[in-house]
Amino acid sequence: MIPRLFSSCLLTPAQLTPSQPDMVVVGAFNPGAVATADGVVLLIRVAEAPHQIRPGLVGRPRWNLAAGTIVIDWLPEQELIVIDARVVKIRKTGLLRLTSTSHLRVVRSTDPRQLDPSHQTILRPTLGCEMYGIEDPRITPIDGRCYITYVAVSPHGAATALASTLDFCSFQFHGLIFCPENKDVVLFPERIGGSYFALHRPTTAHDFCRPEIWLASSPDLLHWGKHQPLLGSTASWDRGRIGAGTPPIRTDGGWLVVYHGNDRGEGEAGIGSYGAGKLLLDLDQPWQILSSGEQILAPELAYECEGFVPNVVFPTGIIQQEGSLLIYAGAADSSTCVVELELADLLLSGSSPASAQSVPGP
Repeated sequence: MIPRLFSSCLLTPAQLTPSQPDMVVVGAFNPGAVATADGVVLLIRVAEAPHQIRPGLVGRPRWNLAAGTIVIDWLPEQELIVIDARVVKIRKTGLLRLTSTSHLRVVRSTDPRQLDPSHQTILRPTLGCEMYGIEDPRITPIDGRCYITYVAVSPHGAATALASTLDFCSFQFHGLIFCPENKDVVLFPERIGGSYFALHRPTTAHDFCRPEIWLASSPDLLHWGKHQPLLGSTASWDRGRIGAGTPPIRTDGGWLVVYHGNDRGEGEAGIGSYGAGKLLLDLDQPWQILSSGEQILAPELAYECEGFVPNVVFPTGIIQQEGSLLIYAGAADSSTCVVELELADLLLSGSSPASAQSVPGP
């Protein structure tokens, strides 16, 4: 494990006001991050659940898209199967619903190591593919504009949509770019060989393999193809699942990606523990893996080990400082935290050349 230079919990649910009085904030986590001339902008996932408790009933929130408000569908407990703290299954149909719903909030700070949440901009779901909420944004600056990939959840499943902005005051929404089921989409910050590239995580109802990180390319950021698997599980810490975490950053050692992994084994109870690893890809041929598999972060601090989903460090944002990286992450599916790591540690450590991998190019 790479030593931390700095760690801090930046934002907790208690610091935020819910979007409407009948809801309660249960999570402020998994932020996208970008450096600006004035400091840092974080785009934070805010999860809300019904404030009211009805004995014998379970509330399943969804968005009334026309009104921009949350409505609650109540169902008797005996008609549901609790999958975990986040998800229930309807016995009659076998379909899933979330126990909370999420929107996004813009939070600005002049200091990248601390936040003042007193001024926020709320982004509510507006599209049909967002009825159950919008989640887990990642921000990539490309040619002077910030592109935001985020998860759109609806009765059709979890898909990935794209938005963009110049100032985080007004946004352009470009619609879905990866259909269900696909999450953890991160964009490379520049064209490579004339094409844009993205990492993504397709999943299916049939577990022929554990979830993997895939690579895709595009001529315009909207139409994606040449999909190919890039990286699967490498060790016990990510045997349950892996997915891209932060957008890639260019370094002298290659494209550096901080990705997440889960250690839940087959047949084990609970959700498992989420940590972070590092992946280095060739600068000119990003389908060529230079090193992978080393775990760099694990839940250690109280706010990472205790919360809505215990034992989670889920990296989603990254900012390069002078000689170090600030990695912004969700902590225990409850709070937003930041961890600072030495860049040289990430480039010098890692798997041996024998473990480096590659897949055929596009």
